[in-house]
Amino acid sequence: MKKYIAEFFGTFVLVFFGCGTAVVTGGYTGGTGSGFLGVVAIALAFGLSIVAAAYAIGPISGCHVNPAVSLGVLVSGGMTVKDFIGYVVGQVAGAFAASAVFSIVLANSSLEGYGADGYGKLSGVGLGLGGALVVELVLTFVFVMTVLGVTASDKTANLAGLMIGLTLTLVHLIGIPLTGTSVNPARSLAPAVFTGGTALQQVWVFILAPFAGGALAGVVHRYFYSKKTLA
Repeated sequence: MKKYIAEFFGTFVLVFFGCGTAVVTGGYTGGTGSGFLGVVAIALAFGLSIVAAAYAIGPISGCHVNPAVSLGVLVSGGMTVKDFIGYVVGQVAGAFAASAVFSIVLANSSLEGYGADGYGKLSGVGLGLGGALVVELVLTFVFVMTVLGVTASDKTANLAGLMIGLTLTLVHLIGIPLTGTSVNPARSLAPAVFTGGTALQQVWVFILAPFAGGALAGVVHRYFYSKKTLA
C-alpha cells in the first residue's frame, strides 16, 4: 500500500506543477510572452517535477507516476499484475487530486484551463489525428525505454532521477507544440475530464498511444536486457 500511496503523491506533484505551469505560462503560445519561453518553462516544469518526485518516492515505489511506465515495467517482467493495477489506481487518483486542487487555485483568478492535451484545433500547430498518435507513441517509447534502461543497472541507478527528468524535458520540447505532450495517460485523463468538451473527446488518443509506446518499450527492453546481457 505504501507504494501505491507514493505513486499517488508523485503523480500529484507531476500534474500539479507540470500542467499548472502550462496554464500559468499560457501554454504553447506563452500567453503575453513568447512561445519559446512557454515551451521551455513547461518542459522544465515537467522534467523538474519528475526529478523531485524520483528522489522523494523513488526508494519506495520506483517513481513510475505514469501508467505507461508501469505497463512497460510489467511487460519487461519487472512487476506483478497486482502491483500494476495498484500503481495505475494510485497514479490516476493522484492526477485527479492535482487537477481538483488546481481548480480551487483557479477559482478566483483570470486563468483558465487545466493543461489538457489535444490535436487538430487543440494542437499548437494544428497536428492531425494520425500525427498525434504517432508522435505520442514515439515519445512515450523513448521516454519509457530511458526509464527502463537507466534503472536496469546499479551503476546508473543513482542518476536515474536526473536522467529521467532530463528525458521528460526533452520529449516535451518537441511534443508541446504538437499535442501538448502526454506520454502519460493519467496526466492526460484528469485535465481532460476537468476541461471537458473537445479535450475530453480526444483524450482516448493520449491514453491509447502512450500505452502502446510503453508496451513496445517493455518488449524491446526485455529483448535487449536479458539476464545474460545484464550479467
